[in-house]
Amino acid sequence: MSDARTEIFSSIRRALGVNGTEAPRRQSVEDRLEHAPKGVVPARGQGDLATRTEIFKTQALRAQATLADVASLADIPAEVAVYLRANNLAAKIRGGLDPRLASMPWTETEFIVEQEKEGSDLTSISIAFGGIAETGTLALVSGKENPTHLNFLPDHHIVVLQASEIVSDYERLLRKLRMVYGKGLMPRTVNFITGPSRSADIAHTLLLGAHGPRRLHIIVVNDA
Repeated sequence: MSDARTEIFSSIRRALGVNGTEAPRRQSVEDRLEHAPKGVVPARGQGDLATRTEIFKTQALRAQATLADVASLADIPAEVAVYLRANNLAAKIRGGLDPRLASMPWTETEFIVEQEKEGSDLTSISIAFGGIAETGTLALVSGKENPTHLNFLPDHHIVVLQASEIVSDYERLLRKLRMVYGKGLMPRTVNFITGPSRSADIAHTLLLGAHGPRRLHIIVVNDA
């Protein structure tokens, strides 16, 4: 804490006649944080898993992402191969150390997956922490399993999303994040991605790939 901030808080405590360590005051703050009133949550993303999945797909397509469906994680390499061929991309893709990625049958395809960091890659693949039906948004957490640079540097970003990980709204996604990681163990970065990177700052003309990938391809694994 900065010296200026410390001095300000010390002055406030002196004026109130407290020192900040009183158990009733600390309990009051903890109770407030634990039972804070909930804000308004849009109804658009609500529903059972099948409904949420369809809403997610609709919103993702609206945001100019492309989609594919597969039955299991084992089908991912073949679907990635289809995407690479359709977009005339090199038979090389950059990924992280996610064990789910490593378990996929990549040897059955003609391209290779590499983990070493390289800023000139055209295509990367990540596995999403979850999806948000409300806006068709992907949530990706940082770490060696799915490095953040893969979300921004390549022109083409392929993201694997398990349908069972699609929630209705941001509030539920954040609750899930806290449940999975817990206090003091949260990932350093959480990226929310809705469609490919875009900007209309110049002449109000939409430009894809302004701050990241020009294409976002989502492979939904129907694992429910």
